[in-house]
Amino acid sequence: MAQPLAFLTGFPGFIGRRLARALVDAEPDARVACLVEARMEAQAREAAAAIDPERVEILLGDITDRRLGLATDDYERLAADVTTAHHLAAIYDLAVPLEVAQRVNVEGTGNVLELCSRCERLERLVYASTAYVAGTRRGVVYEHELTFGQGFKNHYESTKFQAEVWVRAAMERVPTTVIRPAIVVGDSLSGDTQKFDGPYYMLRVVQASERSGGPIPQFGRSRAPFNVVPVDFVVDAMVAAERDSEAAGQTLHLVDPEPVSASDVLRLLAREYAGRAPGMRVPPMLVTASLKLPPVRRFYADAPAESLRYLNHPVRFDTRQAGDMLARHGLRCPRFEEYVGPMVRFFREHESDPAFVPAHA
Repeated sequence: MAQPLAFLTGFPGFIGRRLARALVDAEPDARVACLVEARMEAQAREAAAAIDPERVEILLGDITDRRLGLATDDYERLAADVTTAHHLAAIYDLAVPLEVAQRVNVEGTGNVLELCSRCERLERLVYASTAYVAGTRRGVVYEHELTFGQGFKNHYESTKFQAEVWVRAAMERVPTTVIRPAIVVGDSLSGDTQKFDGPYYMLRVVQASERSGGPIPQFGRSRAPFNVVPVDFVVDAMVAAERDSEAAGQTLHLVDPEPVSASDVLRLLAREYAGRAPGMRVPPMLVTASLKLPPVRRFYADAPAESLRYLNHPVRFDTRQAGDMLARHGLRCPRFEEYVGPMVRFFREHESDPAFVPAHA
């Protein structure tokens, strides 16, 4: 019997690097073929060497190309040998221009689907969507739902929505599990991450308040859920979903089923980092408006205005399908309180490292 071969996009990114290692560790004879842009070749080969250079293959290509930028021989070999696929590659920048997001997030997904439809041995595609295809919906969003006439907060959300529509339309010919993670943060045990964005902007604000000696501002609606999940949970769930026969055709919310509020996230981060709670209430609309002023923007750690909308949006994600799948594999989403310590410790160790400065800074 031929060795199992996983096709992976999004390597050597934050999740992709960990997923490649998990797939190699899952089976002694498993191999992973990673599609990598030429500009990322050096980083990808270094990451592959750290995992297993014999079992992690680097294929230079581009998901925006109809045949993924691959040589004919490589493309046909993948079509003949790939048994599972994980499509992670996307542009996650909340301020991304529409044309760029469309090309990568939508057309790139279509090109991956085209390869998967030709794979003779494909057992499962795990497609990484996002919980925020829900866009501007409020209240409870269920896993089987997608199109509800919702608007979108940015081009990232709208193009991921378009891509998931395409993925769902192809399910009859491509066996797929769609995963919808919330905002992904560092490892729940070590805190390890590759960038400080999302909720890490809150830590930057706490850091700035500590240095100035001023009060820590509370910004974010007190009752709005702010859903974050650690990267190790997401990777474990993806590996489980790939192997779970009942997950074929399902959409899984990889979110905290009992999310803490935006205000509680900041309170917990402030307590862990500074040993004190936020003491100054700033209305969300005032924060968003004032971010147009450079001095204010610098105080808020150069956080893009788009990111603050996630602190103030009252939406919850149902997890019954994900919960059932996770339970079958002995998995659960850790509570934020369980990993805020490692998260803050890692931030403290790397808060001055230029490599961790957010892209908007």
